[in-house]
Amino acid sequence: VQLVESGGGLVQPGGSLRLSCAASGNIFSIYNMEWYRQAPGKQRELVAGITSGGSTNYLASVKGRFTIARDNAENTVYLQMNSLYPEDTAVYYCKADMWTILGGTQVPGTYWGQGTQVTVSS
Repeated sequence: VQLVESGGGLVQPGGSLRLSCAASGNIFSIYNMEWYRQAPGKQRELVAGITSGGSTNYLASVKGRFTIARDNAENTVYLQMNSLYPEDTAVYYCKADMWTILGGTQVPGTYWGQGTQVTVSS
């Protein structure tokens, strides 16, 4: 299983970015998909999550600015980030909890993407 993120980059304060994370491999089903971030010298924190049913949760500091969404048919999760602040600067990681097929058996597992850098600076 592989999770590949894209969409990071440099943006000015107040700008927007859209992150994508596509999962591929012997996937049976994905239940939770989440975005985390880690700034230099800080612990990794949960930014937003979405269940297979579409229920969402957000870090308090991003509520109203970030929106998480998923395409179950494409095994992809998105993070639309608007009104970005310099303090949103971090490496953003996606995480997926899923059932995979291994030797004909469904096996639960948690997988992480490689991370994508988001830098908010003028």
